[in-house]
Amino acid sequence: MNTLFGRSLQLTALVAATLSTPQVFAAEKIIKIDGSSTVYPITEAVAEEYQIATKVKVTVGISGTGGGFKKFCRGETDVQNASRPILKKEMDACKEAGIQYIELPVAYDGLTVVVNKNNDFVKSLTVEELKKMWEPAAQGKVKTWKQINSAFPDSPLKLFGAGSDSGTFDYFTEAIVGKAKSSRGDYTASEDDNVLVQGVQSDKGGLGYFGFAYYEENQDKLRAVPIVAKKGAPAVMPSYESVKDGTYQPLSRPMFIYVNASSGAFKPEVKAFINFYLENAPTLVKEVKYIPLPANEYAAVTKHWKALKSGTGFGGVPEVGIKIEELLARIK
Repeated sequence: MNTLFGRSLQLTALVAATLSTPQVFAAEKIIKIDGSSTVYPITEAVAEEYQIATKVKVTVGISGTGGGFKKFCRGETDVQNASRPILKKEMDACKEAGIQYIELPVAYDGLTVVVNKNNDFVKSLTVEELKKMWEPAAQGKVKTWKQINSAFPDSPLKLFGAGSDSGTFDYFTEAIVGKAKSSRGDYTASEDDNVLVQGVQSDKGGLGYFGFAYYEENQDKLRAVPIVAKKGAPAVMPSYESVKDGTYQPLSRPMFIYVNASSGAFKPEVKAFINFYLENAPTLVKEVKYIPLPANEYAAVTKHWKALKSGTGFGGVPEVGIKIEELLARIK
């Protein structure tokens, strides 16, 4: 999400009011973060403000959710950005390395399906129509819009989507196809959302998907498509309201950070950073055009963090439509 990286926030008063830990940390201490490019803009915004306030260095990489978890479960990072929950194989890798983790939802996102601005025939799409496009059986066979819906023209369908190491890819395939990582392979895949935007923008038959914030940044170039979750349901556009109230389904999702439990308990700079993150998330999440959790959910997440409850509320697979408070209650 490269266009979101630059920010010009003046939050001196907010920082001074909310940062509870004095500036006592040595400059050489480093907080290491990696993972999702989707969550990157939020964490980078927090990191910028935290570094100004404390002079503690925070590095934020973009290896993708899957690539980031590989580093996290080897103990190479303190915090992991994730656009989907930790998977069973990653849980096993962390366990084998003796890495415990604290799962913290920090924002909502609505995966947005987009088409070319000149596409005048797609008014909405059903989940079944999206599945017909993206399921593995479509590879090499479903090549035109008319194959998706007989009312559509017999023109080429060109698909653009997240790479297979992306949490966005995992969540989209789980929500649309019914199984994470289950997808046709003959589409333009990229971890760089700029590539996806440019692809759809330059091809009248193009269709792609990525996070809502990135669509917001590029809505002058693309058109978002309302989604029909099930037969008889209304078509719903992604928006702050529809994602937050749960009506935009099944593509609304929570986004996470995972904290190495040892770092959170024994590194004061990491503990202070996460405190700062959760205190400032309502402001900074909105600033970078994502959707903040409701106040009661941030309160529940903060309580969960303060208790240092390690583990995950998931069983090693993504779930669609999960509520934050229900998720946290699962972790005993």
